[in-house]
Amino acid sequence: MHIPPYFKKKAFQRFLAGAFAGAVVAYLMFVYMHGSMYGQLLEENRDLKSEVTELENQNEALLEDNENLDEKSKEPVKVETIEITIINEEDLPDSLIIHDLEELIKEEIVHIVGKDVSIISESDGLLRATIENKDFTVDDFAYQFTVDTLIIHNTVKIAVEAEVAE
Repeated sequence: MHIPPYFKKKAFQRFLAGAFAGAVVAYLMFVYMHGSMYGQLLEENRDLKSEVTELENQNEALLEDNENLDEKSKEPVKVETIEITIINEEDLPDSLIIHDLEELIKEEIVHIVGKDVSIISESDGLLRATIENKDFTVDDFAYQFTVDTLIIHNTVKIAVEAEVAE
């Protein structure tokens, strides 16, 4: 069997030269496109790694803050302030008397500030009795109070009704 000598024909030589040149150009384009795509992927990978690191640091900080809040929430809630409201203040003669009466009631129960809310809520009847069973004297008039509302939390809010004692 005899292979025809195509390598001597000019058309075949042009075809082989074109195929070789096309292969070289295609390979160079492939290398360029692969390199640019790989560069973009590396840049995106670095951005994602830095974002993951940042989110991990943020997560750590939030977990630590959550642990601190858990520790604080385990501490008992304490009474911080006392608010006294006189419901029938229009029946009293003067706003200065109202202020003095509120201050006298606060002085009578000031010992609850700094105590646990749970302890105070257990003894709310004693707190009511302390206010209701005492006469408060301002300007030669004695006043008695009836506790209308008692809310115990960080701020103890007490609404009382005043009447002149005989």
